[in-house]
Amino acid sequence: MNVNEMIEFLAVLVILVGSIFAVISAIGIIRFPDVYTRSHAATKSSTLAVLLTLTGVFIYFWVSEQYFSVRLILGIIFVFLTSPVSGHVTTRAAYRSNVKLAEETVKDELGDAIRERKESK
Repeated sequence: MNVNEMIEFLAVLVILVGSIFAVISAIGIIRFPDVYTRSHAATKSSTLAVLLTLTGVFIYFWVSEQYFSVRLILGIIFVFLTSPVSGHVTTRAAYRSNVKLAEETVKDELGDAIRERKESK
């Protein structure tokens, strides 16, 4: 087994781990009780899944085909920057639209912060 085959194996392993995280994210979206926890599952683990998958593809093409893809790097950066922000904005919009928290929720920290801010004005 030469170095290129070992690096290709590493790239495939990274892609496999990314696909496992994608499945975990899908299960979290289905099983979690409210929009806030579902948003957490959709943004955190799916972002990691996409980043790992794109990184594995980048490594594979770089080693196997000697092709350095700037598009893949830009895709990785774009997903890394936009996915957490979009999840945060979606969750914040749901909260401001008075979407109910799950019954299991122990503390509403955002509500406390909003009330403190209104009181300080």
